[in-house]
Amino acid sequence: MIQGSIVALVTPMHPDGSLDEVSLRELVEWHVAEGTDAIVAVGTTGESATLDAAEHCRVIRWTVEQARGRIPVIAGTGSNCTREAIELTREAREAGADACLLVTPYYNKPTQEGLYRHYRAVAEAVAIPQILYNVPGRTACDLLPETVARLAEIDNIVGIKEASADTPTRAREIRALCPDFPIYSGDDATARQVCLEGGRGVISVTANVAPHKMHEMITAACAGDAATAERLDAPLAALHHSLFLESNPIPVKWALCEMEKIPAGIRLPLTWLSDRYHDEVRQALRQAGAL
Repeated sequence: MIQGSIVALVTPMHPDGSLDEVSLRELVEWHVAEGTDAIVAVGTTGESATLDAAEHCRVIRWTVEQARGRIPVIAGTGSNCTREAIELTREAREAGADACLLVTPYYNKPTQEGLYRHYRAVAEAVAIPQILYNVPGRTACDLLPETVARLAEIDNIVGIKEASADTPTRAREIRALCPDFPIYSGDDATARQVCLEGGRGVISVTANVAPHKMHEMITAACAGDAATAERLDAPLAALHHSLFLESNPIPVKWALCEMEKIPAGIRLPLTWLSDRYHDEVRQALRQAGAL
């Protein structure tokens, strides 16, 4: 079972917006060395919404190749088109991904029955472990606990990344209906609490810039060591906040550029971090020991 600090990896780009394979491979090596427990390739933080299908599959393949089985790779393969989600998930399996992460279908606002049938269709079509991803603030679609419980009965649906407005409360609601179903926090600021209450880990933005510290903190939280987890989380608190001063992944890509890990590349309609936030993000990096 995949657990621990799972980085929602950025997709490095050159200033002209083209993909930067070299920087991506270097980031993967850094995460392996720093103790990151798994990598999500081409999720929200990886700018999946602005990559075309060929680029999407290329980034997954590069990440799998560079990881070389040393840590699991989870491919983001969600779509608001069920057929496209099936195709992306099939491509990820063929590329060697260990699991897939599928965001709820955005924009078209399916019913709970539509959500159930969507996920069941993908699971039945592609024999790979699949993790549900609920983030209503981005998708205008909320996967309710009762629907999660139905989906948890499908063998290759193996967990959920929960990133609702009150992630700890929603995690408790899911756990009450299906106690053994793995829950991953999708909110860095409350990940410690979710893990202390039985969560399997976090799919993290903060781990992009403080991978070892996030690994240590989540390891302690998953082990039930509340005091150690709180102590390790304290220097990261400012990062949990500042990396969302503008839409993710705008701040985290700026932070990684400031750390000289990636070039200053991002794709429209996303723009580079506004000048007025530079000092706050820089100070949060220093507080966490990342600069």
